[in-house]
Amino acid sequence: MPTRLRSFCKINVGLMVGPARADGFHALATVYQTLPLHDWVTVTARAAGRSSIEITSNHPGVPSSEMGNAERNTAWKVVQRALEGLRVSAEVRIHIEKTLPVQGGMGAGSANAVAALLGLERELGVALPGLERLRVAAEVGSDVPLFLLGGTVLGLGRGEQVFPLPDTAPLACVVALPEVGVSTALAFQQMDAKSLTSGHSVDRLEQLSRALASVWSVYGLESGPSGIALTDRPDMALSGSARGKPAQDSATGDLPSGRASATRDVPGDLAENPLLALVRTGIENDFEEVVFSQHPSLRSIKRDLLGSSEEPALYAALSGSGSALFGLYGSQAAASEAQHRVQRNGTRAILTETLPRREYRRTIFAEEPLG
Repeated sequence: MPTRLRSFCKINVGLMVGPARADGFHALATVYQTLPLHDWVTVTARAAGRSSIEITSNHPGVPSSEMGNAERNTAWKVVQRALEGLRVSAEVRIHIEKTLPVQGGMGAGSANAVAALLGLERELGVALPGLERLRVAAEVGSDVPLFLLGGTVLGLGRGEQVFPLPDTAPLACVVALPEVGVSTALAFQQMDAKSLTSGHSVDRLEQLSRALASVWSVYGLESGPSGIALTDRPDMALSGSARGKPAQDSATGDLPSGRASATRDVPGDLAENPLLALVRTGIENDFEEVVFSQHPSLRSIKRDLLGSSEEPALYAALSGSGSALFGLYGSQAAASEAQHRVQRNGTRAILTETLPRREYRRTIFAEEPLG
């Protein structure tokens, strides 16, 4: 029987971009946060004398076997590398049912890849070691590794060095989905052309790390971004499982049962929420300067998300290089009001909430109900 998975998305709560490195990538610092909005990925795999990977999709913008460009798909790349790492040959079929935008800045393609990897492992009954999973994911894309963790995640390097941050109770969120698409590669080129990254010193990129260090100390964690002395380590990422056996929760070693709370439940008092403690440091998304100049309508959408009522957004920003934007809110009422503002001005907006790490892991396989 095929394995069906939810392929969740992410937003970036702050994104600081530094100058291009010797390898051509830009140094950056960001906080990823997963959301329950998702695509569906269905994987069928069986051992064979020779490996083959077929990808289909309901969206013409997704590289697929039918389009003749499946090898460009991030899911294809991850599965191909995983088969090599597992030293097995298999016939693999992957169907990607898109509901999330392509080129939306929400990491949808990267999440598809991780879902395909976990589905492959469950289908074959074997799994890569955690660190090997992270290595394969990082080779394929900068924001692929974060989807092996879920929840609130610090991203450093080019975004592929991931560290789980203290998980929080869900926050109300509105995601605005403009019809325009934004190329990440082009956005980086525009930043370089305007010299927006050349003036960013190491101190500029360390601002977020220093802010995180203060949160670490407040919430009593044993180590900051430079270490892995955390309960939930990156090398203990989501583990695949043989068919019929539940995936093990790598944070606690427990098997999931029923509806789980966040890994670190934080009381509803906003002053006690570590994600909002980061927001209050004033972190921003550096892509906004170039992307908003190219697409002024996106700036207007951010204003709609921020609002000017008695209960404005706690934080609103572009996600990644866009085009999706989001706002975080202190109540469902404030979020609903923001959703209506965005929709009245002609942009699709979805009312949702942040997805904690434990819920992310518990519900990624389709047989587990979401919410």
